Amino acid sequence: MFLQHILTQQLKEALVNILTTLNRITVTALLLLCGFACHAQTAYPNKLVRIILPYAPGGTTDMVARTVAQQLSIKWGQPVIVENRPGGNGNIGTAEAAKATPDGYTLLMATSSHAINASLYKGLSFNFAKDFTPLSNLAFAPLLLVVNPSLKANTVKEFAEYVRQNPQKLNYGSGGVGTAAHLAGELFNSELGAQMTHVAYKGGTLATNDLVGGQIQLMFANLPEAIAQVKGARLKALALTGEARSPQAPDVPTFAESGYPQINLKSWFGLFAITGTPPAIVAKLSGDIATVVAQPDVQNKLRDFGTEPVGNSQAVFQTFLASDLPMWAKLVQQSGAKAE
Repeated sequence: MFLQHILTQQLKEALVNILTTLNRITVTALLLLCGFACHAQTAYPNKLVRIILPYAPGGTTDMVARTVAQQLSIKWGQPVIVENRPGGNGNIGTAEAAKATPDGYTLLMATSSHAINASLYKGLSFNFAKDFTPLSNLAFAPLLLVVNPSLKANTVKEFAEYVRQNPQKLNYGSGGVGTAAHLAGELFNSELGAQMTHVAYKGGTLATNDLVGGQIQLMFANLPEAIAQVKGARLKALALTGEARSPQAPDVPTFAESGYPQINLKSWFGLFAITGTPPAIVAKLSGDIATVVAQPDVQNKLRDFGTEPVGNSQAVFQTFLASDLPMWAKLVQQSGAKAE
């Protein structure tokens, strides 16, 4: 009986040790599974990312956005799609984006038109400066001063003198009230004491067509929209904004080279997150976008579109916007432009 009792006690102790070991293994396994699950939940991105583009497909903004989206998709191993939501001069799609969950899975492709709209439109359902967090400026597009070939001026100085001698005789076109092309003309009027008359069209293409046809005499066009007409000798380019000449138009001097450095408006194309997106995701997005834009093949594509690649950091882009928005607001006020 005594021997049986000892064996029973040893058996009990062995069973206790086995169960304790099994419990430890189970707990460890559960912790590991939890760790993997938690990591899977927090890793970004782990599903489709959409970029809302509040303009119609086919334009420069669309091409820039899709080029960067394709490379981000390759980098992340996740689909990155561009959804066009045109209407309201960009305000309809922007309002939709502002309502999205701030988790990094909905981004906004914005342009300098958003900076202009912030002052041009009253009663918008969103506040561009507050509702969106800048990630990176993808590219700039210089504005090209183009005139009908019948105009005898071949330089900005000759053109400025012609304008002064012919007040209120020249009409300049744009793709609409409050566009960069419109406000650039107002800046030109202000800086040179000119009195050119603005003619608003429903789109830059219509304005360019009338300029070729001679119905208007000039316009400040986004370089990608007018360069083909210039190369075909249907329009004459006098100068462009920006710090350097464009590879697309190497023979066209900058306004600074022409003696008018104060005329330096440029269109920009940037990506934004919804305000409230976690800082770690914002930092990753900004860094990854900058990395993608720095790729030689992306740089070449952006230049082919007539834009200047940028791909800066969130901090640099934010600093730029801090001065860019007030600048456009001032021009809107000076021009007296009102939303159509």
